Amino acid sequence: MSTQVSNRAVSHWINGTVAGIPAETTEIVNPATGEVIGSVAVGTGADVDAAVAAASAAAPAWASTTPGERAEVLRRLSAGLASRREEIAQIVTAEAGSPISLSRTMQVDFPVGHAAAVAALAGEFPWTGQVANSLIIREPIGVVGAITPWNFPLLQMMGKVAPALMAGDAVVLKPSELTPLTAPILAEEAAKAGLPAGVLNIVHGFGPVVGEAIAAHPGIAMVSFTGSTRAGRRVAEVASGTAKRVGLELGGKSANVILDDADINKAVTAGLANAWTNGGQVCAAWTRMLVPAALHDQIVRDLTELASHYTVGDPLDEATRIGPVVSETQRARVDGYIKRGIEDGAAVAFGGPGRPEGFSRGAYVRPTVFAGVDPDAVIAQEEIFGPVLAVIPYRDDDEAVAIANNSRYGLAGAVFGEPEHALAVASRLQAGQVDINSPAFNFNAPFGGYKQSGNGARELGTFGIDEYMQIKSIQR
Repeated sequence: MSTQVSNRAVSHWINGTVAGIPAETTEIVNPATGEVIGSVAVGTGADVDAAVAAASAAAPAWASTTPGERAEVLRRLSAGLASRREEIAQIVTAEAGSPISLSRTMQVDFPVGHAAAVAALAGEFPWTGQVANSLIIREPIGVVGAITPWNFPLLQMMGKVAPALMAGDAVVLKPSELTPLTAPILAEEAAKAGLPAGVLNIVHGFGPVVGEAIAAHPGIAMVSFTGSTRAGRRVAEVASGTAKRVGLELGGKSANVILDDADINKAVTAGLANAWTNGGQVCAAWTRMLVPAALHDQIVRDLTELASHYTVGDPLDEATRIGPVVSETQRARVDGYIKRGIEDGAAVAFGGPGRPEGFSRGAYVRPTVFAGVDPDAVIAQEEIFGPVLAVIPYRDDDEAVAIANNSRYGLAGAVFGEPEHALAVASRLQAGQVDINSPAFNFNAPFGGYKQSGNGARELGTFGIDEYMQIKSIQR
C-alpha cells in the first residue's frame, strides 16, 4: 500500500480538537526531492496558554484514574498506531528521509513497542512504598511540557508522552516543525484509545517561540527536552525562572571500542551499521570507532568494503540503506564537517565531500569513513549528525578508555571483545549506556547521558515513569 504524502495541513490539537486555520504556517519539505509536501501551524505564546489551560483542567481527573486504567489506554493507543504501520512509515520517510525499511521498524515498531512496554509496567511500578515509619507515595507532577526533535518523530514523542500519561500527568507537546506529520495521528489514536480531551495537547511551531513559552510557563510543572546540547542549555535557562523540573536528553559523540580479542567482523559490521543508522542522525550513534593500532589498516579496509554495500538512494526504495539527511541546512552542515576533517589531516577511506554521484537534488551527502583520526580533531569531538565515522587507533586499554572519555559528551558507547574483558572496559566508560557485543535493545533499561549529554534525566522503563512523578513522604 502506498500513502500519498502531499498537501498535508497540520494544526494544533488542543482540548481534544483540531484548532482552526492558523494565522501563520511554515512549509514541510520532502528532503529527498526538495518538494513541499504540506504546511504546519506556527504557534504563539497564546496557543501555549490555551494548551496549558486545557491540560490543567484535565489533569486532576486523569491523575485520579488507576494505573491499570491508564495502562489500558496506552495498550489501545499502541494497537491503534500499529494498525496504521505502513501509513506512518511512509509519512516519516516523506518528511524525514528515513529509508522505508527503517521507518517500518525504528520509526513505527519502536514507539508502538515502547507504549506497550510502559503499559506493562503498571503492576510492578513502586507507586507506594514504606521506609521505617514513613509512607512513600509517588504522585503525578501535573502538567508536563514535552519538546521533541526531528530524527525519530513518533518515537521521540512516544518516549515522553507514554511515561507521562502512565504517571498520571497531562501533556503539552511541541514536535519538531520539520517532521510534524505523525503528531495528528498520535492525537487521533490517543482519542480513539479513550484518552480524555485535554490530557494530550499539541502545539506546533518554532523553538524560540513555542519551545521557550513551554519552558517558561508557570502552569507547566516539568519540561522534558530532547535535542542539541546548545538548545537544551537554553531550555534549562528559560525554565529556571519558574524553578520547574527539567529533563534533558542531549547530544552525543559515542565511542565504539573494539578490543584485540573481539570478533572483528562482527564488531566492524555492527559498528558501521550503528554509526550510519538513519543516515547517522541518531544521538546515540557510535560515531567514533576506536581500534587497536596494529589492526587499524585491516579494519579500515573491512569498513571500506562494507561501506560500498550501503546503497544511497530514494528512501522509498526497499534497497536503500541511506537516504537524505533531514534538510538542505543539515546537508550543508554535514558536508562542512567532512571538509573540515580533510583540512585537519584525516584520511578519507570512503566517501568525501559533495553530493553522491547522480544526486543533483535532495539533501544527500556522501557517507564517509575517516581513517587515522586524531582524538582531538573537530570530527572526533563535535556531533556531526550525519553518516560520518571517525576511526581512531589506540595502543592499549588505558589509552582506549582515555580516548573514549575524551569528550564533553557521555550518552552511549560500545565495547566488542571477550565478554569479561569487554565488561571491564565498559565499566570504565563515562557514558549512560554501553553495549557489549551488540546485544538486543532493552525497552526497560534506563536511557540518558553523562556530562553534556544530559542533566541526569532517564527515559524508558520504570526509570522513565519516575521522571514524571513527584515523591511525598508521610510519617506516621
